[in-house]
Amino acid sequence: MFSKACEYAIRASLYISRKRGAGTKLGIKEIAKEIDSPLPFTAKILQTLTREGIVSSTKGPNGGFFLDPKAKPVPLYAIVKAFDGDDVLHGCSLGLKECSDRFPCPIHHDVKSYQTQLRKIMREKTLQKLSDDLSRGKTFLKARQIKSSR
Repeated sequence: MFSKACEYAIRASLYISRKRGAGTKLGIKEIAKEIDSPLPFTAKILQTLTREGIVSSTKGPNGGFFLDPKAKPVPLYAIVKAFDGDDVLHGCSLGLKECSDRFPCPIHHDVKSYQTQLRKIMREKTLQKLSDDLSRGKTFLKARQIKSSR
């Protein structure tokens, strides 16, 4: 549903948020490794996240990316909008320009309630809340290594 850039941006933002704390700044290499993203792609994603004000960054030997502890809660919607625009949450699932309740595409009425629910989730769920769930082990960003029984 979301572009790869958007998926990685959400994961990177969640990882940075999870590590938020007094002076914690994360480097690109660490972030890329933890979200399983190619390094150059991660750099571009972090550049966009910083430009959009979703994460902060500082340069230099003690630099890195961080979520300002005093920042307002960041809804996932802000990331989706920055990377994929509004159409991914509002547009036709088949990509038709003229799709509406009056002129529906073949799946319009079937997916409308799901889109409404997804928009609600994206606006209500914040990086801070979701990263708290990550820290408590309720959710995860990276698949666990399953040991073979051989």
